[in-house]
Amino acid sequence: MERYLAKIQQVFSPGYSFPFGGRDYLTDTGLAWVPEWLSHPRWETYLLIAKHDQSLAIALYEWNIAIAQSFMHDAAHIEIALRNRYNAILSQELDFSDHWLFIEDSPVTAPLNRKRKRKSIDVNAPNRHSIAEAIRRCQQPKPSSSQVIAELSFGFWRHMTDAAHEKTLWIPYLHKAYPARTARKYIDRIIGQLNDVRNRASHHEPFITPKRLSEVDEAGKQIVDLAKMILPSLAEHIQDTSTLGSILNSRPTN
Repeated sequence: MERYLAKIQQVFSPGYSFPFGGRDYLTDTGLAWVPEWLSHPRWETYLLIAKHDQSLAIALYEWNIAIAQSFMHDAAHIEIALRNRYNAILSQELDFSDHWLFIEDSPVTAPLNRKRKRKSIDVNAPNRHSIAEAIRRCQQPKPSSSQVIAELSFGFWRHMTDAAHEKTLWIPYLHKAYPARTARKYIDRIIGQLNDVRNRASHHEPFITPKRLSEVDEAGKQIVDLAKMILPSLAEHIQDTSTLGSILNSRPTN
């Protein structure tokens, strides 16, 4: 615990000296039950930021949940648009007897070796594993491609634009999802950042530090930017329905 608190000190308040020796402050009010709910380390994160004002700490926690939920709302819209766009392009361009998900030598599933730290790595091995797991979760002998796509994580689609797939996916196919001359590196960077923030939101990690707040704010804007490239009408819909900006501007105070 002491190492954890030391780390929190470094991240949130360099040089800050904790005014407590134990956890007596946790029983000052009717919120003594909260550590059992959140765990001591998670609760102490919010207490530290709230300078041990427990009412403010619980308000900050609820604010953090609201940020995550609002972000996930917007992220869900772009995730569905992205996977449907990629699937439409690959389905149209790839001439296989079955859907590209179920073909062993499609550019998404065929063994693709790349050098990583002087080792040869099959970068499509995770794709094959993800597809197999998605099929298993469908709990049907032969699920449809739509059912499998619905079970694939955002991370599956995110890696389609990485450097390892530039020649096999981006150049021949996926660049068509974006305006002419859009750089793969740019798309890969923003999708990667969206995926990182999405993962933090889904794991209930704190967004209430200046660095994390900046990241989620930027990711929210990137969702709209990405939607403008893929489906402009969706970008307008996200802007009309998103609550992320207003929630970010409503930080609880003493």
